Amino acid sequence: MPLTSTRLGPDWPHQVKTPGSYDWERSAAKWLRELVPARYASYPAFVRRPVLLARHAQIQVEHEIRVARTALQTARADLPRLGLHEGVIEHTIKLYAAEVAHLQHIARSVRAVTQALADAHR
Repeated sequence: MPLTSTRLGPDWPHQVKTPGSYDWERSAAKWLRELVPARYASYPAFVRRPVLLARHAQIQVEHEIRVARTALQTARADLPRLGLHEGVIEHTIKLYAAEVAHLQHIARSVRAVTQALADAHR
């Protein structure tokens, strides 16, 4: 397998070996399987073609970002109705904001891995 031209940047997941190195696609698939529901990770098409798994992981993470953003945007209005104290609400808002940032980083990582997998099979 030829080396890819992918440059590893700050978003490259440390769990995934360098593209072109021994067993790197297996490490990419293993990491990607952790990002999708278990039933998807076992679908034969995703097992045989990690780039398909990567595509699904991209969609999955984008959806999670939307969910976290919605939770963040509605927290101040919705959480008081649940009887939560202001301190709990503020903590929850910070949690959602941190989760959005974390998911955005994961999304960039998935895009980098997806591109490397696509490049490896051109």
